[in-house]
Amino acid sequence: MTGFPGAPRLVKGGIVLLDSVTGALQRMVALQYNPDSLSRVLQPQALGPDSGDHLEALRIKGPPSETIKLEAELDATDQLEHPDSNPDTVQLGILPELAALEMLVYPPSERLQRNHALASLGTLEIAPVIAPLTLFVWGSQRVVPVRLTDFTITEEAFDTALNPVRAKIALGMRVLSINDLPFDSRGGSLFMIYHQQKERLSARSRAATAGTLGLRGVP
Repeated sequence: MTGFPGAPRLVKGGIVLLDSVTGALQRMVALQYNPDSLSRVLQPQALGPDSGDHLEALRIKGPPSETIKLEAELDATDQLEHPDSNPDTVQLGILPELAALEMLVYPPSERLQRNHALASLGTLEIAPVIAPLTLFVWGSQRVVPVRLTDFTITEEAFDTALNPVRAKIALGMRVLSINDLPFDSRGGSLFMIYHQQKERLSARSRAATAGTLGLRGVP
């Protein structure tokens, strides 16, 4: 946010964690700085060209498989300029902020200890830990359930105690659609909202004409 009066409030991208059963909010993690770029890859879910069925050639089986990649930055420079107001940063650098992001892919240690205790008692089948429902938030128009697939941390500068004070975090995510989540679940509903928002935005785009494409009419 700038110091100028009347300047627009900067909206930050981030991650929201919801309890996968109750939908209760567990945690929100905002990116310190919004990335300069974000890449998305959409792979259509259609029958392959070798299916041999001409009637199915134009059918779409479901929403595309979408992956999202971004690179975020963490930097403690501003906080270290005011040490009295930021004692944790002085002591630990950006380790707390890195840990908040890393916990997105860690199960709770308490659950691991409980599973170990059950295994020690001879329990034959121990259910894997159910992860929270993870939402990627990139503005109000894009709130979508995701699964983190890649997580790379590059620590670039350190204080005298070797605590990192600057780092880059590369995140890879796969959007979870109704192909992955129950249609009537919280995650499935959020994906359908994301899908329907795209339809509304598409309807507001300016349509091309035949002349724009160098045609005299529709072929």
